[in-house]
Amino acid sequence: MPRAGLTVERLVQAGAELADEVGFDQVTVSAVARRFDVKVASLYSHLKNSHDLKTRIALLALEELADRSAHALAGRAGRDALAALAGVYRDYAREHPGRYAAARLRLDPETAAASAGVRHAQMMRAVLRGYGLPEPDQTHAVRLLGSVLHGYVSLELAGGFAHSSPDAQVSWEWILDRLDGLLTSLRPH
Repeated sequence: MPRAGLTVERLVQAGAELADEVGFDQVTVSAVARRFDVKVASLYSHLKNSHDLKTRIALLALEELADRSAHALAGRAGRDALAALAGVYRDYAREHPGRYAAARLRLDPETAAASAGVRHAQMMRAVLRGYGLPEPDQTHAVRLLGSVLHGYVSLELAGGFAHSSPDAQVSWEWILDRLDGLLTSLRPH
């Protein structure tokens, strides 16, 4: 019988908060149970195991990111859309480092296909349609943008740019300008 007041949603939210505090790798059913001051066994009527919890946190993070991205992209195109999408990822990673890491969890194909990850790909392609890229260039560009944005954000979160000039924000803008220029140059004539 499920413990009164405990729901999957509350457990996942607590797991997501824990991930932001101590890191996604440190999230376990045991750690969440300690947050609620309950025995681990009482959570197994809601969650299968720690992998199930982490998968649910990943799905939450993907949904949150997709919602923020959709809001930020509304009515934008070109560099403005590129900067808006990139800014959402960077801001989310800064605000929720554990959830950002969770959004990178490898999901099984069925779970991935039903997740908000599909919306992320659609929004990335919508940004790229503003540059008029045909296939297969569009797929290459999705991978390029994902790699650059995730790489920069990950290095920044790890403190990789904290000890040198120019400021990381200056480099961020420079990178977005160069990406915009590259994507513009790929537009078919």
